[in-house]
Amino acid sequence: MLMRAPKESGSWFWDLDDIDEPGLEPALRTAGRMSAVLQKHALLEPHGLEWSWFETGRGGLGIHSRISLVGRSLDDPDLPDRIHACRPSGYPHAEIGGIFVRGFGVWLDASGARHRENRLVELMVSPDEIGPWAELSVHHDVWAACDFRGEPHPAIHAANAPRLASALEELVQLLGVEAQPGEPTYYGHAEGYGLAATDIIDGRGLDVTDADIG
Repeated sequence: MLMRAPKESGSWFWDLDDIDEPGLEPALRTAGRMSAVLQKHALLEPHGLEWSWFETGRGGLGIHSRISLVGRSLDDPDLPDRIHACRPSGYPHAEIGGIFVRGFGVWLDASGARHRENRLVELMVSPDEIGPWAELSVHHDVWAACDFRGEPHPAIHAANAPRLASALEELVQLLGVEAQPGEPTYYGHAEGYGLAATDIIDGRGLDVTDADIG
């Protein structure tokens, strides 16, 4: 079983303020273009969108919406209207927060066998009028030199980390802006187009399974 950390083990952020326009339609176009790159590397096959609602001056409403993408794509011209139609009836001025693109990706084990995993990578795009942005995050240990128990797993790392690095490089070329590493968490942090190496002591890395890993 592939373990998943409750917080990201690495993330990458793109400030698109000078690259793209704000708004739902541009955000969905960006999501579609980025998803195409990730799908090419078998990292994300989109099957749904999820987002929260907020009101200016009030903040988050604690209301979340989901839409299935089964049978449709991110460039479906009806998708923006379907998303707006999910606005909570009691909050006519509610606005859309960051949009998660949910889906399945493929990781490879030490023998090279392929495994399909839900939310292997997570893509988020923002339609915020203040300025558009995008973020990619990972929550598993297959991208790191050691697993969450601190055991080195060079074969798994070699089979998966280069795929993620190649996808990130292509995303940088696609968007025309360099990716900024996200904030470190207990489970790891981004460095370049991969995860930073953990300190190896007596042949082992840091064991983080004392935290809530599922």
